[in-house]
Amino acid sequence: MTPILDSEKLFAARLLAVRARPYLATALYALNIVESRRVPTMAVDRCWRCYVSPAFVDHTPVENLASILVHEVSHLLRDHHGRSDRFAQAHNLSGPAERLRMNIAADAEINDDAFGDGLIQPEDAVTPATLGLSSGELMEDYLHQFRLTVTTQHLAWLDCGSGADGLDREWDLGPDGADVLTEQQRDAVKFRVAQGIVGRPGDAPEGWRRWADRALHPPQPWRDLLGAALRSAASAPGLGETHTYSRPSRRATALPRTILPTLRRTPPHVTVIIDTSASVSDTELGSALLETTAIARTLGGRKDLLTVISCDAAAHIAGPFCHSESIPLIGGGGTDLCTGFAKAARAQPRPDVLVVLTDGQTPWPTHRPSARTVVGLFRRPITWTDDDTGYIPDQPPSWARVVEIG
Repeated sequence: MTPILDSEKLFAARLLAVRARPYLATALYALNIVESRRVPTMAVDRCWRCYVSPAFVDHTPVENLASILVHEVSHLLRDHHGRSDRFAQAHNLSGPAERLRMNIAADAEINDDAFGDGLIQPEDAVTPATLGLSSGELMEDYLHQFRLTVTTQHLAWLDCGSGADGLDREWDLGPDGADVLTEQQRDAVKFRVAQGIVGRPGDAPEGWRRWADRALHPPQPWRDLLGAALRSAASAPGLGETHTYSRPSRRATALPRTILPTLRRTPPHVTVIIDTSASVSDTELGSALLETTAIARTLGGRKDLLTVISCDAAAHIAGPFCHSESIPLIGGGGTDLCTGFAKAARAQPRPDVLVVLTDGQTPWPTHRPSARTVVGLFRRPITWTDDDTGYIPDQPPSWARVVEIG
């Protein structure tokens, strides 16, 4: 006789999960339970449906079901289906075997700190220790560190559904089926969960805190930010505006015996200062050249409007831009971009916009330059602590618009 889904037992497990992880309550109650006799145990899809086997619920203790519900909803909150698709596309991976490997890696990321404090750990839960790997890493990190071998063949049964690895299953109802959460509803659930984690200091594990910080403050594409900062600086009021008598003013009709000049806006002159000190890698210098080329395109390819200065402890070369291959980047010594700022200030014509591409490990001018300044800052790990009371890290000045690169 086919068992009937014990909904009361499943709802009791969800209540136990909410009590153990109150910051996940919004997500747990948003999860739509769907009875399915084709799913082996429990699985989720990307539309926030949780497919449940009645037989599995019947023989599984409530405490284990609570842990599994937290596990399954964690796949959806952490976007493992989308991340799996992006990883597979970036590394040209396909097939059920690779998707199984992604499911295993995603489980290792979740189960690292999912249990305890009211949630028991199921006996067959995959943890980083199961794979012989270190804890505290992401799914993508684990995927680079293990392969399916004889040591992992006992995990072939693992199937958390398309919500964990992005591969559609035969039991999925699809985006047009019932009990679907729209994309806006999913984002709202994630936002509420992230707010709950941030609002309860000390309760959530570090992995969830990192996730919440990323959910509330998603990283922005730095190329777009750098381009927007440059356009904002180049289009500032009064920049590039001059009066000329080459074209009569429209207001001259009011004064027939007076010749009035007209206001003309000229394209801005841009100077790019590239940090070529020893602390800047060749990869970062390549990125600087790419950004310089992008700036040249925004100026319509006019080489007379763009000047490039390479600078370490001294400003070595200043010249008009032709193409990125012709820029001689000389340096490799210490860093003092003040010399680059001084050289740009002496140039004729003076620049309207300064773009500085640097790692930030440099002294900065004490006085604000006349040109509007945009700083593209190569990211660096923090190498100082609060114990280093005598050390003050260099920071870009407040008058510069700063965009982190990388």
